[in-house]
Amino acid sequence: MLSSRRRNNGVLNMADKKPAGVPSLWSSSVFDDFRKEMDNVFEGFFGDRASAAARTGLPSLSMSGAIRPAIDIAENDTAITMTAELPGMDEDEVDLTVRDGALILKGEKKIEHDSDRDDVHVVERSYGSFQRSFPLPDRVDADAITAKFDRGVLVVTMPKKDEARTAQRKIKVGG
Repeated sequence: MLSSRRRNNGVLNMADKKPAGVPSLWSSSVFDDFRKEMDNVFEGFFGDRASAAARTGLPSLSMSGAIRPAIDIAENDTAITMTAELPGMDEDEVDLTVRDGALILKGEKKIEHDSDRDDVHVVERSYGSFQRSFPLPDRVDADAITAKFDRGVLVVTMPKKDEARTAQRKIKVGG
């Protein structure tokens, strides 16, 4: 696992040297190397980090450390509902738009400490920008989409068009 500690064009940073199995007091987590290895294993099975995170229940981290918001999508007879977890964010940090037949969720969680003043030893919380895009089905009335934000959870309701609600009929199955 030495490769995960390489810095500056392959030169090992002496501050990173420590006996194997001895956690550093100020490392971001004693499990960082283990987690990175597990991410690599899951990437091999499932493809990208997002897929692995969705299948393992772990938060998905982009290469910048920003969280890719976890999304649930559900549907009933009248609407499609998308729920997004945006912990630590306020509604003014979230942008939701419809463009070119897609629902676009963007946001930015800014870092909350002053690095010029504070002696920051560990940063585990995620921050940065994100953007996710979801194609809208034809049966959604894009002009009637609404959104509510409460305690870090965004709920987007996408009502179905009237013809999509009634365009259902029973088909007899016979031999």
